[in-house]
Amino acid sequence: MTNSPPGAPVVHGFPHLDTVRSAITALYRRLSADGVRTYATSLAPADAAFADEDDLHLGAQRVARSLVQHLHLPEARMIVGFRAMEHAASVELTAGPEYFIELNDRFRTHRRDIGAALAHEVTHVLLHRLDLEFPGTRANEILTDTTTAYLGAGWLLLDAFREDATSRQKLGYLTPEEFGYVLAKRAFAFDEDPSPWFTSPQAYTAYTKGRQRALDDLRRPPLTAAGWSGRRRYAKDRRYAQDHPEAAPDPNVPYVFETGGEGLRVSFPCPTCHQRIRLPVRGRVSARCGLCRTRLECDT
Repeated sequence: MTNSPPGAPVVHGFPHLDTVRSAITALYRRLSADGVRTYATSLAPADAAFADEDDLHLGAQRVARSLVQHLHLPEARMIVGFRAMEHAASVELTAGPEYFIELNDRFRTHRRDIGAALAHEVTHVLLHRLDLEFPGTRANEILTDTTTAYLGAGWLLLDAFREDATSRQKLGYLTPEEFGYVLAKRAFAFDEDPSPWFTSPQAYTAYTKGRQRALDDLRRPPLTAAGWSGRRRYAKDRRYAQDHPEAAPDPNVPYVFETGGEGLRVSFPCPTCHQRIRLPVRGRVSARCGLCRTRLECDT
């Protein structure tokens, strides 16, 4: 797990959004819609709370157990230690049932962020047991951050983001706004608002920016919630596709028109899980995503 040292520049924006969306799709494919819904309740703030007067090792073990239970790993035992290291934390992935997690020594005095570091590492164990991984270290770490957030423990990682005139800190590979995006996608899916749990003002700001980007996913044509300009552009592109069936798709729009024996069809990403959905072009239609089962009102 990466650790942006205090004072180091923090990357902002959405540079990893394609990988984040692929991670959400992969999670639904591996767990199924019913499996993902078993994580509908986030980890409670009290389960990750760590006071300065708490015993360091006993407190870390307690938070680790809470995360193990939350992520449905009842047969996994986490042994937490501290040492000087470059990264924020690491975990030794074995067959289990014991897993050794090492945290950076600085968490001895920054105990409020121990839960965030442990959340990422325990999620590594979950993905290891699910045999779910992406090729390459960076993509796999983005998968881990995304899974942590989408399954209800990643609000801790965003809350560990703090930035002021004299110091900066961020945990994980996602930008703060990308963490906000994933948390908002989760909030829409499970009708949950994580914003009251943030103790960092910068985390709340990042969440609102990520939430706006997640809202944009719900307002893209052919969804009926799309705005006027999007609907107008969609109608223009649809006419062009009908008149030019061999034309290459426009990479600047999220939908693609396809021609075949059954007439013109449109494909577009589900706003919840980003699995592509294909529908005939025939006007107003109510559809359901085959992967996450989200019901979608469309005007194709």
